[in-house]
Amino acid sequence: MSHWEANGKSNDWFTPAYVFDALGCTFDLDVAHPADLRTHVPAKQFISANSLALDWFGFIWMNPPFGGRNGIEPWLDKFFAHGNGIALAPDRTSCPWWQAASRKSDAVLFVDGKIKFEKPDGTTGDSPSNGTTLFAAGQRGVDALMVAELAGLGITMVPPFAIARRAAA
Repeated sequence: MSHWEANGKSNDWFTPAYVFDALGCTFDLDVAHPADLRTHVPAKQFISANSLALDWFGFIWMNPPFGGRNGIEPWLDKFFAHGNGIALAPDRTSCPWWQAASRKSDAVLFVDGKIKFEKPDGTTGDSPSNGTTLFAAGQRGVDALMVAELAGLGITMVPPFAIARRAAA
């Protein structure tokens, strides 16, 4: 769900199928799935309420409700503590939360162009004001971002912090 396109109108904006096609993977769990709505997320299980209070498992997909200013922070904190999946976030590279997430990620994919997210009725929204970042945690996430880059979704970068973590392990 992207928040920036229709601020104040809805928090329900869904990732289009071409993003998942490019990633080429199946997730164990979608941790921010809308209740009673079908989306394109290729996940085996879904959490649609109280996700931040529940245990997450396996390889996860996270396109959280961004909420108000810095509303994505608790979601990203839990995502990186879990350490296995892909998280979608707006490209707000100057924000402290984005900088912190990039330092914790194992890879970052900058989506080429702006994703036109889908509305609950299945129609495509307007172009958002921001681009999109996909953060990977864990090797499966890194592999999926590399596959997505090869499929033309965007450019993947491995932060020096991730390289240093691997070298120290």
